[in-house]
Amino acid sequence: MLEMRRISKTFAGTKALHGVDLAIYPGEVHALMGENGAGKSTLMKILAGACSADPGGEIWMDGQRIEISSPLAARRHGIAIIYQELSLAPNLSVAENIHLGQEIGRAGILDRATMDRAAEAALRRLGANFGPRTSLAALSVAERQLVEIARAVHARSRILVMDEPTTALSSRETDYLFALIRELRAGGLAIIYISHRMAEVYELADRVSVLRDGTYVGSIQRGQIDPDTIVRMMVGRELSSFYKHEHRARLADTPTLEVRALGDGRRVHDCSFAIRAGEVLGLAGMVGAGRTELARLLFGAAGDKSGDIILEGITRYFHQPREAIAAGVAYLTEDRKIDGLFLDMAVADNIILCTIENDARFGGILDRARGRQRAVAAIRALGIRVASPTVGVGLLSGGNQQKVLLSRLLEAHPKVLILDEPTRGIDIGAKFEIYRIIDQLAGTGVAILLISSELAEIIGISDRVLVMREGRIAGELTGSEMNQENIVALATGSQASPARRAIQ
Repeated sequence: MLEMRRISKTFAGTKALHGVDLAIYPGEVHALMGENGAGKSTLMKILAGACSADPGGEIWMDGQRIEISSPLAARRHGIAIIYQELSLAPNLSVAENIHLGQEIGRAGILDRATMDRAAEAALRRLGANFGPRTSLAALSVAERQLVEIARAVHARSRILVMDEPTTALSSRETDYLFALIRELRAGGLAIIYISHRMAEVYELADRVSVLRDGTYVGSIQRGQIDPDTIVRMMVGRELSSFYKHEHRARLADTPTLEVRALGDGRRVHDCSFAIRAGEVLGLAGMVGAGRTELARLLFGAAGDKSGDIILEGITRYFHQPREAIAAGVAYLTEDRKIDGLFLDMAVADNIILCTIENDARFGGILDRARGRQRAVAAIRALGIRVASPTVGVGLLSGGNQQKVLLSRLLEAHPKVLILDEPTRGIDIGAKFEIYRIIDQLAGTGVAILLISSELAEIIGISDRVLVMREGRIAGELTGSEMNQENIVALATGSQASPARRAIQ
């Protein structure tokens, strides 16, 4: 259906794409993968008419060469793109968003009845439970994505590009989206699917194409899709090299943190465990098991609690996060954009935010030069890729944003570091960097509690794994017991796990 031939793109002397070829067939889900900066977004913006390619590249559709000089031209050729940040108008109705740029009317007067009927037909096809006159502002993120797809369906699109469509969706909403993708594929729609989540690619993709450093590496068919092949194509390394455990030689004998019968009476009940200095303790479980709620209790961010928190032999009572930070406990939130970073502030300001008093002189006058020096040192230490400390953190890639948030926590020199989904929404190369940082921190004696929904990740990084179910710790796994089957068995209450061992 579509061929992109020899596509190159240069920005201010920097080559973002080098003669990339891409072929798309009708009725397929074609996953486009690569690290941040590999050129995926640039290639899709060229296809969508949002930017132009360098001379020499060609786009062919149905055997005919076409020109895509603008988003409107792309739409006329049946190409629709759903960006990660949805391009909808929250002050308009669903029908008005579906027809945006293609309004129906005469003499400047909208024919709302006709627009509503057309929007209703598109929504009905997608199984939406809201109507065309619903205000977009009243819809959830998942429902807004349905509106984006309804717009593409209404426009009779033949190629739909989806950029990280599940980032803000729950597991139930993701399942519904996958069912919808399969239905659209069965109807002959070609879907280009961009995601950093390997499990989604295995489940949906008929074919995978990989870009690395702006160059087309190759494509593989469904039967060839496996983690080692994709990772090797994306980053040029074997998957087995990702997980380092150099810190294990320096594990302490005594615990830095002990938790006894911790609970909140609602989502967390009677949780007890200990973490040693230099240890990475994994915390696994199904969505809703209470992992994040337990982390927030530890950090003093979740109101009343029962039980004891003992830090270096001293019982502590954290009523708010500032008390936990002062005592040496830091928490990396699972949602860096909502609960972690100030996206319109500079990288440097985000890094020094929790320790800004260290830059005060003469009773409270801020020494900005000192703060900048600390920020520059932190940027260098964690390898944050940014042109200047004054750049807004919202402009960085997901992996670099996560490093900025980690840098802020490390400025407080924590004894205990709680990491809640530290690699969510970042590419495979950035994950490798985060894993390296975690290993180095453990090597310096930091006790780390790692929460992750990726079982391969939690097994690969952790020294031990605790599994939560329904707000309680269901068991502990060590050594050879740490495998996906045993974790799932404990998380679901199955009796199949030979390593089932309730923690007393």
